[in-house]
Amino acid sequence: MTTSRPQHHMPVNGREDVVARLERENAQLRHAVASHATVDQAIGVLLAEHRLEPAAGFDVLREVSQHTNIKLHMVAEAVIESALREEPLPQPVDQELQAALQRHSQTGSSRHHPG
Repeated sequence: MTTSRPQHHMPVNGREDVVARLERENAQLRHAVASHATVDQAIGVLLAEHRLEPAAGFDVLREVSQHTNIKLHMVAEAVIESALREEPLPQPVDQELQAALQRHSQTGSSRHHPG
């Protein structure tokens, strides 16, 4: 014996709305994944160049983003591009990056050298 489920027929315009919503969500998720990868790569650059711990690398990027009012993924892109091209960062990003690195090196050194 087979049981059949009732068929729910959605109006065509309702399906189009659902498809459009899912396409928007898909695009947003793809952007989020790409942004996350960019941030991770920039953290790697900071870890290699400044010997930071991973959590501190993210904190530095976040602070630069907040203090310059530049989106996090754009700060991350600038850090990566600067490392790849061996060119200086744009002035406001570089200035805030140096300040954040200084703050984190002070807290990191006091954490690693008790007494």
